[in-house]
Amino acid sequence: MKLNEILTIVGKSGLYSLVSRSKSGIIVQSLTDNKRFPVFGNDRVSSLEEITMFGNSEDLTLKAIFKNIFEAENGGKAINPKSSNEELKSYMEKVFPDYDKDRVYVSDMKKLFMWYNQMHDNNLLVFDENEEDSGEVKTENE
Repeated sequence: MKLNEILTIVGKSGLYSLVSRSKSGIIVQSLTDNKRFPVFGNDRVSSLEEITMFGNSEDLTLKAIFKNIFEAENGGKAINPKSSNEELKSYMEKVFPDYDKDRVYVSDMKKLFMWYNQMHDNNLLVFDENEEDSGEVKTENE
């Protein structure tokens, strides 16, 4: 699965996979409950491939942070996004030591860890050495 096919939609929680394109927008499917629905041009949609987090020296892509979490947890799930603010900050320090503490908010961390756990639950996090620049996170089905 390519990260540009995993979407987030402003105003809706969770992640969605791109199913198809239509004349007036796109059709997405929730990774949580598998419900499909149309998304129109006036909705703000971002693919996970486009999203970065602020760092002090350089910004990191979500893919790179996901890989750091995956390695830190030996393929397991990330911290519970509902943990205390201090636990979230400490965990963030572990997986992205150079994150910008002034511009990365706890709400951003909660989303990051929730998205990672959702992708983990759907078996979308299998990293391959050869996919470094392809924008792909291989699934176990491939």
